[in-house]
Amino acid sequence: MTRGIMSIGRDASVMDVMIKMVERRVTSFIVEKEDEQGVYGIVTRKDIINKVIAYGKDPREVKVHEVGSEPLMAISPDMSVETIARFMAKTNIRRFPVMVDGELVGMVSNSDILKAIALEHM
Repeated sequence: MTRGIMSIGRDASVMDVMIKMVERRVTSFIVEKEDEQGVYGIVTRKDIINKVIAYGKDPREVKVHEVGSEPLMAISPDMSVETIARFMAKTNIRRFPVMVDGELVGMVSNSDILKAIALEHM
C-alpha cells in the first residue's frame, strides 16, 4: 500500500492535475469529496488521455470531476494480496483506495501487488 495519497479539488482543471502528475511521477489523483456527504473520486492519466486529449478538449477548461470516476471502489487494509488481485482482475481496475472508517489511508495499485509478491520470493 502506498501512503500519502495525492488528492485534488473537484473543480481543479485537468491541466492542474496533469502538471501535478508529471511533477510527482504518479498516474492518478484522488478527487476530493464535494461535501461531507459526498463521495471520493479518482482521476487517472487514462481518463485524461481518453476523455480530454483524444477529443482535442482544452485541459485548462475541463474540470477534474468531469473526467474522473466516482464513487470510488475502496478496499479494507486487512484484505489479502490475492483477494485484492482477484478484485482487480474481476473489475479491470488497477488501483484501489484503502479506507478505514470512511477515511482514506492509502492506495493499492497493481504495481504494489507485483512488488509484494516479488519481495516474498527474494
